Amino acid sequence: MSGERSCYRRILVKLSGEALMGSQPFGIEPAVVGTIAEELVSVHKLGVQVAVVVGGGNIIRGVSAHEQGIDRITGDAMGMLATVINGLALSSAVERHGVPTRVQTAVEMHQVAEPFIRRRAIRHLEKGRMVVFAGGTGSPFFTTDSAAALRANEIGADILMKATKVDGVYTADPVTDPSAVLMTRLTYREVFRRGLRVMDAAAISLCMETGTPVQIFNIQTPGVLRRAVIGEAVGSLVGPEEVK
Repeated sequence: MSGERSCYRRILVKLSGEALMGSQPFGIEPAVVGTIAEELVSVHKLGVQVAVVVGGGNIIRGVSAHEQGIDRITGDAMGMLATVINGLALSSAVERHGVPTRVQTAVEMHQVAEPFIRRRAIRHLEKGRMVVFAGGTGSPFFTTDSAAALRANEIGADILMKATKVDGVYTADPVTDPSAVLMTRLTYREVFRRGLRVMDAAAISLCMETGTPVQIFNIQTPGVLRRAVIGEAVGSLVGPEEVK
């Protein structure tokens, strides 16, 4: 709508690979990728600089590969390559809406993507391009949650927005406990104290150290990303003590 204004200048959206599956058991569902691209583009049109970190769980997870007999480091490398596939798919979907993109990966593959260079990524954002970060951190044993926290801080994002398939953080699993309550605001320390599955411990620790807020919301809700960006109460917000 006209008159809407973003509360943020630059955001980083963490998008899980599972969010790209739709109703499929694995892989990429083009219609779902297209819908997510529309969400991202709608925010970009508000003048927000948008960066995305995408996971690869819809194709393969390093931990799952390890459980099937593949060496953990090799499995993690396979998972990082899966994120590049997803990043390219998302980039293509966004560009169909006329927004230029750049895919940067921590695992160098010059024929298909740029290597991650912090200054170059920031320059792309300043020029109005959407940047998709793939390849995780480029190192095994680190999740894409950690990659998202790392990239958010490297590019100076105002907030890290974690797009999930649930409405936010609950006091218990809402699927098994009908008394579970959505926690709209909580602190980093509460996440650790309660053992909440918001992001992995390394990611939350980095955000706590730098004071980067984390917004968790259900990407399957139409228009939710735009609502979050313009300041509406959406999902759960994790931040320092002042958030209370």
